[in-house]
Amino acid sequence: MAIENIEKHYATQNGTRRLLLSLFAGLVLALTMGASKAKAQITGDVAVKVPFQFYAGNSKLPAGEYRIHVLDDSGLSVMEITSADGSTSALFQVQETETKDTPTKSELIFNKYGDQYFLADLFEEGESSGSEVLKSRYEERASKNAEQAQEHVPTTHRGN
Repeated sequence: MAIENIEKHYATQNGTRRLLLSLFAGLVLALTMGASKAKAQITGDVAVKVPFQFYAGNSKLPAGEYRIHVLDDSGLSVMEITSADGSTSALFQVQETETKDTPTKSELIFNKYGDQYFLADLFEEGESSGSEVLKSRYEERASKNAEQAQEHVPTTHRGN
């Protein structure tokens, strides 16, 4: 009986070790894949001059010059847009997105419904992956009542 209990104990330990090793290998793979995707999204500061009033997430911002960057410690899911003079800023959530055509210049893409503009996507020159702004409830409502158009605004990349 004692020998059977010892054998069961070692069999359970080996099964637990295999499970932990499998989980560890899966975690390493997931982190590696996540790191490669993160490189494709906007890095550093992006400078842009927006010629119209617009929404970034839930915030309404006036026309003007802005800087956009990924918020530190957000896991690349929250970005901040700040006016050049620092008087206005807003946070908005993003997720990775792909474009069919690799952009030839860095740009912001705005969804336009009637006379309202909503920040929709951010792409860097030569990168097919970028950041898509999650739609706010207000944009969801606006999109139901008007035809959608898009406006492309060029940006300059300001490094890390």
